[in-house]
Amino acid sequence: MKNILVTGILQGLGLQITKTLLEKGNTVYGVTLALNKELDELKKQYGDKIIIIVADLADIDKSIEMIFNKTIGFEIPLHGFVNNAAIAYDDIISNMNYDPLLKMYQVNVFSPFMLTKHVIRNMLLHNVQGSIVHISSISVHTGYKGLAMYASTKGALEAFSKTTAREWGERGIRSNCLVAGFMETGMSATLTPTQKDRIFKRTSLKKPTELTSVANMVEFLISDKSLSVTGSNVHVDAGTI
Repeated sequence: MKNILVTGILQGLGLQITKTLLEKGNTVYGVTLALNKELDELKKQYGDKIIIIVADLADIDKSIEMIFNKTIGFEIPLHGFVNNAAIAYDDIISNMNYDPLLKMYQVNVFSPFMLTKHVIRNMLLHNVQGSIVHISSISVHTGYKGLAMYASTKGALEAFSKTTAREWGERGIRSNCLVAGFMETGMSATLTPTQKDRIFKRTSLKKPTELTSVANMVEFLISDKSLSVTGSNVHVDAGTI
């Protein structure tokens, strides 16, 4: 099967994506800020099919060293990259502060850009026709108060992904964005029940986006079942748009 690099596997969507890819027989190189019980259990269950890499993506140079030089190296071909890791800095624009904005861009934008560079180089080295999937957000496509800065990071990924697809399509390297709706994850835990209810009422299904639906779509985009899908924004958002 395939070797897939996945970032942000500690919990929530990243953990579900990791489980889904492992269930399909893939080997996951998972990047996480820390270890926890769930990852320990996955390691016991899947053994060498999951390689856990502890790295802070806010430190781009150290992360690249840990992921590509110390772990993957030149001998291991990567067939896919799922850019899931992200942090949120939420506030209204008039309260914006530079330092948290910069850190969010380091994790959500600059780090994925640099990781994509090294993933493509790996694919070229091994003549792999691979797939890149960036997790985007419905906030790019419909306004939510307080999410302007976060949405801008995901919008940058969507623009980056589309041109990545155009640049490397001739080599069989695909790049897509999965536009996820609001999910019940740690990132949305700070919202009040009233705020969540207001968000979910804007969807066609009137409920949160299911983690399993997003993870299954990621697996589809990574797999050879989607060989003609590239340069796209694929919405899994419970009908928000």
